[in-house]
Amino acid sequence: MVRIGVIVGSTRPGRKADAVARWVTDVAAKRGDATVELVDIADHDLPHFDEVLPPSMAPSRRPAVRRWASTVAGFDGFVFVTPEYNHSIPGALKDAVDFLFKEWQHASAGLVSYGVHGGTRAAEHLRLVLGQLGVADVRSQVALSLTTDFVNFRDFRPAAHHEQALNTMLDEVVAWAGALRTLRRP
Repeated sequence: MVRIGVIVGSTRPGRKADAVARWVTDVAAKRGDATVELVDIADHDLPHFDEVLPPSMAPSRRPAVRRWASTVAGFDGFVFVTPEYNHSIPGALKDAVDFLFKEWQHASAGLVSYGVHGGTRAAEHLRLVLGQLGVADVRSQVALSLTTDFVNFRDFRPAAHHEQALNTMLDEVVAWAGALRTLRRP
């Protein structure tokens, strides 16, 4: 069975990404076609990205980054949960992605974004970054609105139709993760 990591893409105090990621994990756990685990980048205590060499040339020697690399390498696919900050992804998520290279290669990824306009610009930016790392991002995505899927912009209450969209995206992530598995684990 493929392993899917649901990445909480914000470390900000008062963030909503953790509630959204728990919802993704709960929906995915009902399916039975993959093992799903919540992965919170806040738990990894990563520094700001300041490596001398890019990860494609040399892996980091920092213990926190090595633990992060080990975590990411254990999954076949990912669902990234990201807010939109100023038309992009949070810096902590960008750093977490940038610290690694080979660990992302040949994985599949789905995107769940949120913001005033559904976080779609952050999702599009993340697609560009993941593509450069050799991640096969799937077409379907979930875009949550702060005005309709959160009560008072705070409490996450997704509209019912989002669960079907999430399952469609998960169908694609799981299928691609299975197809790419032999490339990840030769």
